[in-house]
Amino acid sequence: MNLPYHLFSPSWHVAAAVLCVLAFVFAAVGVRWRELVHSGARRNALLGFAVIMMLLWSLRAGVLPGLNLHLLGAMAACLMFGPCLALFAIALALTGVTLNGAVEWAAWPINLVVMGLIPVLCAQGLRAIVDRWLPSHFFVYVFVLCFAGSALVVMLCGLAASVLLWAAGAYPWWQLAEQYLPYFLLLGFSEAWISGAVLTMMLVYRPEWVHTFNDRRYLRR
Repeated sequence: MNLPYHLFSPSWHVAAAVLCVLAFVFAAVGVRWRELVHSGARRNALLGFAVIMMLLWSLRAGVLPGLNLHLLGAMAACLMFGPCLALFAIALALTGVTLNGAVEWAAWPINLVVMGLIPVLCAQGLRAIVDRWLPSHFFVYVFVLCFAGSALVVMLCGLAASVLLWAAGAYPWWQLAEQYLPYFLLLGFSEAWISGAVLTMMLVYRPEWVHTFNDRRYLRR
């Protein structure tokens, strides 16, 4: 991730900017702004999450010229804040990384699509599938959503980034499949352990900070 501007034509960046505007408009409607303003704990959790993600995204490894890998945190953001507010948290983190010089301002929209919009949609879709087909149990929430879900979202994000790079003509598919995409399998395991462990600790000590967790639903048995 942290995709450079030069890998995509201007039309790709324009399309990404339009998608970002539409996503922000849709997300803004779904955020309870009054509750966020009056809830100091929730607001501090959001800002703290953005700062932590900014620091983690600054620790990255290069694979191909212009392509870097780092932890994502999208599943954790969706479980903690819900999909709408999670998009704003990721946008804040990306803005901090951009201010630090790790991402070009012109590439901010397409990076938000790859590191924010697509992962949030994948995380929300996975959560909907789990809620529909699996029992509402604490261990299902922890192991399927927090651990396995975090890994799967990172892998899907890597696949989406590879497809975009191939479609834009930045790299041939064989090179991405051999030298870029496989690393997301390793990154997924790291994401699962870190995000899963952090979310589990929060469920034990600060369950009220995890927006999607409900005591009556997951602990009723």
